[in-house]
Amino acid sequence: MNTAVRYYSRSGNTKAVAEAIAKAAGTAAVVVNSADAPINGPVDVLFIGGALYAYGIDSHLKDYLKTLSKNDVKKAVVFSTSWLSKHAIDLIRKGLEAQGIPVADETFYVKNMPNESQLKDAAAFAKKFL
Repeated sequence: MNTAVRYYSRSGNTKAVAEAIAKAAGTAAVVVNSADAPINGPVDVLFIGGALYAYGIDSHLKDYLKTLSKNDVKKAVVFSTSWLSKHAIDLIRKGLEAQGIPVADETFYVKNMPNESQLKDAAAFAKKFL
């Protein structure tokens, strides 16, 4: 199974969750504004995450979602961290669905900074989709 993990994180909290998911999936976690972020070829599962910043998701993530193609992503799985709410999950889901990409119903969310137990939960969450 071909998987990819993409994320955007300002504080490092979403990055920590992305890395836990990536390790479980046997791939690398890649920040969406890096040269390695484009999906070059089909992936079965794209884990994608971000957080809520001033009532929306960061523009880097928002712009990245617009580059994704339903021809390259069979299914997306959304994760998020934030100090405020889970609303980023809905915004990421809407961005993916606007591209015609199917999104898993189940999501992963950590409020505040993830602890070791939550990072283990993130890995277990990822394994459900592999």
